[in-house]
Amino acid sequence: MEHLGFFLIADITGYTTYLGESELEHARQTLTDLLELVVNQTRPPLTVAQLEGDAVLSYAFAEGFVTAQTFLERIEETYVEFRRAIDLMVLNNTCKCNACANVSALDLKFFVHYGSFAIQLVGDIRQLVGSDVNLVHRLLKNSVTVVTGIRAYLLLTEDAVNALGVDTSAEAMVAHGEAVPDFGEITVEVKDMQPVYEAAKRMGQTFYAPEDVLMTFVSEVPLPIEHVWNYANQSEIRNIITGSDSYEVMDRKNDRVGAGSTYQCYHGNMIVTQLVLEWLPFERVVLQQQAPIPGRRPTQSILDLRFAEIDEGTRLSLIVTKPTGPLVQRSLARLMMTARRSRTKADMDDFRDRIVEDFASKHEYQEPQQEFPYSLIGSAAFDSLNESQADLRE
Repeated sequence: MEHLGFFLIADITGYTTYLGESELEHARQTLTDLLELVVNQTRPPLTVAQLEGDAVLSYAFAEGFVTAQTFLERIEETYVEFRRAIDLMVLNNTCKCNACANVSALDLKFFVHYGSFAIQLVGDIRQLVGSDVNLVHRLLKNSVTVVTGIRAYLLLTEDAVNALGVDTSAEAMVAHGEAVPDFGEITVEVKDMQPVYEAAKRMGQTFYAPEDVLMTFVSEVPLPIEHVWNYANQSEIRNIITGSDSYEVMDRKNDRVGAGSTYQCYHGNMIVTQLVLEWLPFERVVLQQQAPIPGRRPTQSILDLRFAEIDEGTRLSLIVTKPTGPLVQRSLARLMMTARRSRTKADMDDFRDRIVEDFASKHEYQEPQQEFPYSLIGSAAFDSLNESQADLRE
């Protein structure tokens, strides 16, 4: 059976500097831990197909795929967690061998293509087959770093860019051409991942005191957290949570919604403004909401939407703080907010029911995630290191 969808290869690179002849066991442990991290970060809608030495191949069906922003955020989150793990290894290192001393030489690249494929079972292992699968593998050997100087990157083929609808200029992507045997000249777009990590390190957090909380609403959704996040940030679905008729986004950042963006929510003739204070993919969105109450100073409250993974799916929580501002205005705003308490809870449950129904209609065929035990990941790391050392000897 042929499918249409996306392929992603996450490839750990940098062995030339990293490897030492006598520290294979230390190198194997490090690579195994990093491969396990990449496997664990490969989340829905992606499914891990197989381990390929120092790389992880995953795929997703086109039907019911997430938005471009959600997909890119998942890749960026994987990269940030990988770099944090590297930094932690460097910080905690007490071993003086080359393998441990040079762990910072390792990095991560991503290759994404869109096309057709079939799935073959070889024992308990799924193998993806097809010319598009071959193409994304051929792209692993390329001239990107030589031509652009970018060491860690996300590479999207032209087919992937078109299927996702990515604005490559807004994403600061660099166009690149690669001559691929049997495929000819392939146009790709390349994004430097280093600025993504630097931005993550600068990200701040929003705090408020427990006594400032006015009310909290919770709804448990039997879907993976990535899909709940994706639905919560789609216009026609987000209206359900906010109880608004419609909304528009102002001040997008690089064509994405993020910290600094503003929502204009329309409730009949009333407009409610929400400023995004914090945008932490798959975890938290913090909004500063301005009440539509006239006054010399604005009346504001915090809306904290949190996503937490649970055994049954995702716990979605909405925390609303007490309004601030002049006494009369904030008292009026508080009355308005508490009067909507039951309506807000109903909106949360309606959101849950709506997305569960929509998800079921779009995911009739979905492969379950494969289990990759630590021992299997370790074997893949060992094979990869042996091959890399053999290359160094030549």
